[in-house]
Amino acid sequence: MDRLPTIEDVARAAQVSRQTVSNVLNTPAIVKPATRKRVEVAIRKLAYRPHASARRLRMRKSSTIAIRLDPMTNGISGALLDRFLHALTEQADDRGIRILLFTAADPAAEIEQIRKLRASGDVDAFVLTATFHGDPRTKWLVESDVPFVTFGRPWGADDMNHSTHLWVDVDGFAGMREATIHLIDRGSSRIGYVGWPSPSGTGDDRHRGWQTAVGERLALGDDDLTALNVSVEDRLEDARNAVVTLLEGDDRIDGLVCASDTLALGAMIAAASVGRSDLPIIGFDNSPVGQAIGLSSVDQTLDAVAGGALELLLGESGSDLVHRDAASGDARHRLITPHLVIRQPLRLLAPDAVSTPTATKNAVGNHRNGKETQ
Repeated sequence: MDRLPTIEDVARAAQVSRQTVSNVLNTPAIVKPATRKRVEVAIRKLAYRPHASARRLRMRKSSTIAIRLDPMTNGISGALLDRFLHALTEQADDRGIRILLFTAADPAAEIEQIRKLRASGDVDAFVLTATFHGDPRTKWLVESDVPFVTFGRPWGADDMNHSTHLWVDVDGFAGMREATIHLIDRGSSRIGYVGWPSPSGTGDDRHRGWQTAVGERLALGDDDLTALNVSVEDRLEDARNAVVTLLEGDDRIDGLVCASDTLALGAMIAAASVGRSDLPIIGFDNSPVGQAIGLSSVDQTLDAVAGGALELLLGESGSDLVHRDAASGDARHRLITPHLVIRQPLRLLAPDAVSTPTATKNAVGNHRNGKETQ
């Protein structure tokens, strides 16, 4: 058969009606087992595949999940989003679900895009990234009864466990605590922290991981904790300048943990510039740039994040949205535990070549988990 097989071809091969074949495909439970088996054999023999668009129309669902594609950025933030999108798309395809990408300049524009996509029937549910406290997107989605899941916690005290706000996130506290304890176990006793200005849901969570580990294992007072804590915007040059000042002012520092790989790369350049190339430094993200130069880092396990998002929307398997009773005890979130990846750093940064060349600066760019703006 040169042409693609049709449902009529299957019906003739199985000696049943066209409607019976349709029932086997869509509501197999109503078909007698012997008849169903005969139809299934014909489907396999002919390699018949149902027309996806027609089936979506009959079932009144699009089998599509949409996610905003953040504005293009160089470096780590773009790489992280790419990895998450790839994992989400691959796992969704295994369930027969399509991923639709759309753009929007800001939260208000994203809400308008979501409204249009939902009104047109083109999308069944949405995945949001870059959550922040008081996020107007999630408030609108909840009030509009639109199915969604967020990559990132709500961060608000009142909506962290909201019955209709599904979320999946990486446990930054656990990841940073593990990184800090690793340095302590290998002999570090005065570990600095390079993070983002507070308030920041994601950043504050990672900061608490460092502070807890230091409090558990090292006898450092409040003055020491304040002196060892550096807060800068997530830019390589800012991190480099701040860490140079930190290390020049305290030669007892024997380790650094950083809230992102961008900050860690800036710290590596700073350490090299003051003759401390051997200073152990751990980042957060396990970015391709960090991997290339041997940076130890906390991996966010993005495959598990994508899988968790789909499970919350669709259940453990299948392609239909799970309709949860608000009063039920069903889990409404997934907190994914990251894992620490330890590497031997390459000696690429000599003290006489640490002026942050343009290529290096472009290679790292700006980053936060989804560029969160708490």
